Amino acid sequence: MTISIGAHVDQADPIAQAQAREVPLVQFFLGDPQGYKGPEVQYAAGAAALRAAAEAGSIDLYVHAPYIVNVATTNNRIRIPSRKLLQQHVDAAAEIGAKGLIVHGGHVNKDDDPAKGFDNWRKAIDATDLKLPLLIENTAGGDNAMTRYLDRISGVWDAISGCEQADMVGFCLDTCHAHAGGNSLETIVDDVLAITGRIDLVHCNDSRDDFDSGADRHANLGAGKIDPDLLAAVIRDAKAPVVLETPGAAAEHVDDVAWLRERL
Repeated sequence: MTISIGAHVDQADPIAQAQAREVPLVQFFLGDPQGYKGPEVQYAAGAAALRAAAEAGSIDLYVHAPYIVNVATTNNRIRIPSRKLLQQHVDAAAEIGAKGLIVHGGHVNKDDDPAKGFDNWRKAIDATDLKLPLLIENTAGGDNAMTRYLDRISGVWDAISGCEQADMVGFCLDTCHAHAGGNSLETIVDDVLAITGRIDLVHCNDSRDDFDSGADRHANLGAGKIDPDLLAAVIRDAKAPVVLETPGAAAEHVDDVAWLRERL
């Protein structure tokens, strides 16, 4: 089985970025990853042309939602704009023909019952018109996070399993986040599949920091604290497309792809 491997790239010309790395898929932001302003297609020729160029080049596109999206929180001033921003990004990602929109699990406040966050996820899925798969990603830090620990991921999945659009919600497994979040990479694929039934995408990243550090700091493959054989085993077992979110530009990503291919 051949696993597709790509990288997170600059959004101005994802097609050229894919070609520079000789990869069949790329992930990018649409607009500011730290802002509520809404999505923006920076590809000079526009959304329809980007979609056509990707199809012509057989390049799969994935969009990462802004980091600030937090649909789980009990804080209305964050949750309500987050839902709006999520819908805007679903619409924009669908317009360019993306295969999925990746979004972080978010978190609740320190004194909140996590069950409120799970229910807010349910409400968000019900309130969003999912025109493409929404891939919820595990995160590295925070005791109040919705998708750092397996029991919390399970809580989210239980809450959304009854939603009409539940089949449109998938999972993105980040290897650095799992390691830094204190989840054993030896069992993470089976653990996640037991909860979600699916892994739609893998963010293959080494970790600058130690196991259970809570630090979301990616490293190039083989240059961090994750056992190389273990990292490769996760990719093999997940049997999903891979996005590298490792430091550097095209040259570093080409090296990371080669490193991974050698071990697969």
